[in-house]
Amino acid sequence: MVFASFTGFTSPLRHRATLSSCSWGGHEIWWEVTAVSAQAALDLLPHYVAQRTEATRVADVDIP
Repeated sequence: MVFASFTGFTSPLRHRATLSSCSWGGHEIWWEVTAVSAQAALDLLPHYVAQRTEATRVADVDIP
């Protein structure tokens, strides 16, 4: 359903590589986006996917 929900949905996330666990039997996909808020990030996803997605804020960290 995730991939089908993008049909007809305009998003900069379409046709772009991302991380997923699908090849190893998982059902998780991770998109890394820059957005002004969690809601703005979720708005990049079709409604079906956004309802089932948790936006998590992350940043690069230098490990000494």
